Amino acid sequence: MDAVDISASSKLVLWSTFAITFFLGAVMQKTGFCSMGAVSDVFIMSSWDRLRQWFLAIGVAIVGFALMSYFDLIDPLKSIYTSSKLLWLSAIVGSILFGFGMVLASGCGSKTLVRIGGGNLKSVIVFLVLGLSAYMTMRGFLGVIRINTLDTIFITLSTPQDLPSILSGVTGIARSNLHLALGLVVGFAFIAYALAAKAFWSVENVLAGVLVGFAICAVWWVSGSLGYISEDPNTLEEVFLVTNSGRMESLSFVAPYAYSLDLLMMYSDTSKVLTVGITAVLGMILGSACVALLTKSFRWESFRNAEDTANHLVGATLMGFGGVTALGCTVGQGLSGISTLALGSLIALPGFIFGAYLALRYLQLRLAPNPCS
Repeated sequence: MDAVDISASSKLVLWSTFAITFFLGAVMQKTGFCSMGAVSDVFIMSSWDRLRQWFLAIGVAIVGFALMSYFDLIDPLKSIYTSSKLLWLSAIVGSILFGFGMVLASGCGSKTLVRIGGGNLKSVIVFLVLGLSAYMTMRGFLGVIRINTLDTIFITLSTPQDLPSILSGVTGIARSNLHLALGLVVGFAFIAYALAAKAFWSVENVLAGVLVGFAICAVWWVSGSLGYISEDPNTLEEVFLVTNSGRMESLSFVAPYAYSLDLLMMYSDTSKVLTVGITAVLGMILGSACVALLTKSFRWESFRNAEDTANHLVGATLMGFGGVTALGCTVGQGLSGISTLALGSLIALPGFIFGAYLALRYLQLRLAPNPCS
């Protein structure tokens, strides 16, 4: 394959990613899909609908990933989530911090983009601070702290850290067959839980979960199949086109914030190019804005007071640090990562929920009347 073909393939990957995330941004704007909202709805209103949306999306993503892997459409071991190095402490601490931060900042990484598309100026500030915090955690002084503390505690497995690889060695069952079986069992368990409540059965709820799950699978296929070159003519090595990690990627909204800011600030540097993650950020904002404008729900919104400002600044900082430390956000680890059945993602998922719960308790205590006053 010559350079012209690689260039054309790269553009196809980017346009495909943009189309998927434009659609996803529109869906999230219309349905209110939000992982932070899922936890807060349970805690504040005892409503489980948005949590079931999230779990339905997880189930669809797991089943879809397993089927694509079984039919050799993608290689399940080519993502960052399935390495043999299990950074369990980083996953726990990072996910809890991210969960806490997303409550203070009024939404996770994906919700921030959706809110920007709806005219929320607070989310613009969250985007900038989260991106800066994430960049510092990847390459700056926060990164030095992370690498020399949390990342020093890990387990090195004899296999990739996904459940099919681990259990294949124990059971003697072929990995591909075991992955299909586990993917169907675990995925349909999430789907069954989501659909178990009759009250959940509305077009909006079901479509939200199913379409978000399909979007995760679609980007896996775009980066892992459409963007896969078995032999780059320049290096004679396999390559996944226009991904920041150099590996197969699906959606995540922490590191791509940092890469987006890096591209904007260093745009004249020709080594800085559009990637799957950066394109996904743009697609989410524009898709959300399109729906907000068409439904006349677009409105400017800013901070209420100094405390509201402080909460969003602190929350964005925690999300940037926590998301990079945990190797992803509630979409990156909580959907894309968990679709691979990786141990790190299975550890991070309850961490996000617990961190959000702690933040909601904190805000509840802040709002409680002082008995001494």
